[in-house]
Amino acid sequence: MGKQVTRIPATISQLTRAPINTQAKRKVAAYARVSTDQEEQLTSYEAQVDYYTNYIQSREDWEFVSVFTDEGISGTSTRKREGFQRMVTEALDGNIDLIVTKSVSRFARNTVDSLSTIRQLKEHGTEVYFEKENIWTFDSKGELLITIMSSLAQEESRSISENVTWGHRKRMADGKVSVAYSRFIGYDKGEDGNLVVNPEEAKTIKLIFGEFITGLSYHAIAEKLTELGIKTPGGKDKWSQSTVKSILQNEKYAGNALLQKTYTADFLTKKQVTNHGEVPQYFVEDNHESIIDPALFDRVQDMIKERSNKKGYSGVTIFSSRIRCGCCGAWYGSKVWHSTDKYRRVIWQCNSKFKDKTRCRTPHLTEDEIKAAFLQVVNSLITDRKEVLTELRTVRDMLTGTEDLEKEQKKLAEQMNVDADAVQEIISENARVAQDQEEYTIRYDALVSRFETTKAEYEKVTSDIAAKGIRRRELERFIQSVEKLPEMVTEFDEALWGSLVDHLTINAKDDIVFTLTSGMEINA
Repeated sequence: MGKQVTRIPATISQLTRAPINTQAKRKVAAYARVSTDQEEQLTSYEAQVDYYTNYIQSREDWEFVSVFTDEGISGTSTRKREGFQRMVTEALDGNIDLIVTKSVSRFARNTVDSLSTIRQLKEHGTEVYFEKENIWTFDSKGELLITIMSSLAQEESRSISENVTWGHRKRMADGKVSVAYSRFIGYDKGEDGNLVVNPEEAKTIKLIFGEFITGLSYHAIAEKLTELGIKTPGGKDKWSQSTVKSILQNEKYAGNALLQKTYTADFLTKKQVTNHGEVPQYFVEDNHESIIDPALFDRVQDMIKERSNKKGYSGVTIFSSRIRCGCCGAWYGSKVWHSTDKYRRVIWQCNSKFKDKTRCRTPHLTEDEIKAAFLQVVNSLITDRKEVLTELRTVRDMLTGTEDLEKEQKKLAEQMNVDADAVQEIISENARVAQDQEEYTIRYDALVSRFETTKAEYEKVTSDIAAKGIRRRELERFIQSVEKLPEMVTEFDEALWGSLVDHLTINAKDDIVFTLTSGMEINA
């Protein structure tokens, strides 16, 4: 006996989700986007909004919801497009049945974003219509076409990104400097497009460098700037130590510019990563007027390196990590006596004074006593200035010369290249010609060992050259500071303290030894 099949017709519209015998209208929205904020693009943007508003409202079977828009935003990712995200949320909430947009590239240039969003909308009963390509996503061919068109759009984005990147790098190679002025203090954009000093903001930069020279830490400087009510480069009230450090290390304040410190690793995410040598960098000297003297900038860079090597360095005040106990070798720290009455005063004493049963014998000192001792040392330098300068210049020339080391460095570099080429050669030879692998391994190990030995020697010599360079610059700065001293110093000067004193060792009240940045030791 044959089967009887009765067809039951569909009575609900797949498009409106309403009975087919009703006049329910589809709730329709449009999406418009332009990828730059240039004037001609904004005109295109306004035209899109006007067009889709009139287009949707002209259809009797459509109910106008809204035109969702994004201005000046790249299409390679949907994550930062607020208008797009708002539209998707509305659709998922059941408030939109159909989204009309100009083209696949306007919707998303990222294949994954495009398909995942379309599928998500489809699951919730929302169709997308791409006018230029005439694609309806509920159509059976829709997803295949979307995949193809999104891939083409993504490749177009890649091409555009590569062209833009090439343009940026060409400008860098030509020495053209550009910064994000809205988040960069100290300079404004000049008429020629280059950096021009902003006198008011330059005061903040000079203050930061000046406080660092006296011995303050990044954190202490950040707190001081916050207390003074100075705005950060981003316009915030609270400074962070990372912001202070980045300013201290920014070569633009010395009038130079290092270009391409970061680069875009992925054209889809637009993520910027630090350039560790993956792409070229360009250093432009004397590009613009400096705020910080280049010699002072170099000194700060040396101090940053020195502090990073000092275990437990503290820069809360200008005396932190500058006063050492002659008994146990620990640093002095500040203590407040009589903090709540009129006898309040700040004293400095050994941080380890009460840690062991055997107390350190070294005395505490007030800040006034430290300042008085410093003035005594400075004036003794002035008294013997001629002899001191002669001795320092002799020490500088004898101990910081690098001519022989540079010759050795060049010789080792050449040998290293020869060894590296030899290693590459036997690897290539082994790949081309069948060899005794035991013999090959012996040759390979011997060459690699020689290369590594030469490399280690090269790195040691390079390190010695760098250390002597730092030492020479420190001596030259000290010599300049002594040359500029007046006939007598009567008041404590924080900048002078920062430029002359490395640390002082307390043995007794009347036995304080100042170790200066030149390496000299003077008893106060």
